[in-house]
Amino acid sequence: MPLALLALAIGAFGIGTTEFVIMGLLPEVADDFGVSIPTAGLLVTGYALGVVAGAPLMTALGTKIPRKRMLMLLMGLFIAGNLLSAVAPTFTVMLIGRVVASLAHGAFFGIGSVVAAELVAPSKKAGAIAMMFTGLTVANVVGVPLGTLVGQHVGWRVTFAVVAALGVVGLAGIAKLVPELPKPEGVHLRHELAAFKNAQVLLAMAMTVLGFGGVFAAVTYIAPMMTHVAGFADGSVTWLLVLFGLGMVGGNLIGGKFADRALMPMLYVSLGALAVVLALFTLTAHNKIAAAVTVALIGALGFATVPPLQKRVLDQAHGAPTLASAVNIGAFNLGNALSAWLGGIVITAGFGYTSPNWVGAALAAAALVLAVLSAALERRDSAPSAVVTGGTPAGQPAPVHH
Repeated sequence: MPLALLALAIGAFGIGTTEFVIMGLLPEVADDFGVSIPTAGLLVTGYALGVVAGAPLMTALGTKIPRKRMLMLLMGLFIAGNLLSAVAPTFTVMLIGRVVASLAHGAFFGIGSVVAAELVAPSKKAGAIAMMFTGLTVANVVGVPLGTLVGQHVGWRVTFAVVAALGVVGLAGIAKLVPELPKPEGVHLRHELAAFKNAQVLLAMAMTVLGFGGVFAAVTYIAPMMTHVAGFADGSVTWLLVLFGLGMVGGNLIGGKFADRALMPMLYVSLGALAVVLALFTLTAHNKIAAAVTVALIGALGFATVPPLQKRVLDQAHGAPTLASAVNIGAFNLGNALSAWLGGIVITAGFGYTSPNWVGAALAAAALVLAVLSAALERRDSAPSAVVTGGTPAGQPAPVHH
């Protein structure tokens, strides 16, 4: 794998850290600004919505800019947003900083996926995408716990300053290691938008929303589930999230490896197994050891779907994949928001802290159904017509008249 992928992975590490570290620092931020925890939670919601909106917006703006330069501009936006968060005098200013940083998220991963795929041979494209996403998964193992620790003991502003510094390292790496990749000739915004007329692109994005939504239906409420149901101490939640992150790292790499060999079968296995494990989590959540193992499995199976889903979008949107790739990153965040909302509904309805696992299982199962449907439609569209013009059965020579 080329060193340029390391630069992309560093940028992904910084982005993944800033996305998730706020969840562990909400009490400190709320106390500092004198707002409630639910109000501070807008920093999470605002970031997610910024990703959804920013993915198509920033990618559309970048259609006339060479991809390397656009990646550098996006990292600059990411640095500015985190610096603004670090020095924010009011909660509103910090929220603005979070939104500014989030605008870079979807476009960076979308354009970065295209660049990563172009840097390697066709048979290694999914593996290259997985290598870039490794930065995001490692962020959940290293960046988020360390960022939370720093924020709790030194101050949350220091955490965001350090994340901004990571952005500087990523920017320097992209400038040094990523080769110049000019924008393909003849590709304009209207060509990029045309990809959304492809039903397979839309199906892949729907799989992304539902499949990854299944993961976050459970993970969003992992703290109350593990403390109130499994019986873990509050301080154990951080290490359970590290287990989840380790599962993400392994699943991402495995998904990238096997997606290059058999993409759709990889999706069938990972989505099907994810639905089963999420359903079983309603039972294993009552035992500490079983719960810990299940958390790691959810991370692994959930992220095993990421490289094949991203590559599926790239393959189906061939010729103009950049916008579709970026919008698919927004689809991951849309799935997060949707599943968190649905999980909250079932808890509020009185079904208990394990009930979001059933929501997650249903979402993953729905994604599997869409994957089977997508493959069936693809086989139908690629199959030779049973009858050719004039009524001659396919595969038989037309009669010759003398």
